[in-house]
Amino acid sequence: MTNTTTPEELHKLLLENECIVTFSKINGDVREMPCTLREDIVPPALVHETNTDNPIDFPKFYKPNPAVMNVWCTDKKEWRSFRIANFVSVKVKDETNAVQPK
Repeated sequence: MTNTTTPEELHKLLLENECIVTFSKINGDVREMPCTLREDIVPPALVHETNTDNPIDFPKFYKPNPAVMNVWCTDKKEWRSFRIANFVSVKVKDETNAVQPK
């Protein structure tokens, strides 16, 4: 199966919709994950107040990895990720949460 959705198109879909993303996990299993990047669904970012006198209190910042898509998993209520190279397909959910073909 050839996927024609670009990473940019996938990102835009996730910013605007709740979706079901299908991808291959690293162990070879195929997973369908309900997920989104919609601001009204994703929890607000945590703001860390740091103590400059104690560098151990500084929050960790991670360098973005362009090979990985980070998403809010709507059934687990957690941040999850998948490798873009392992992405298979995406389906958009409508307002009633019915899956709509892309």
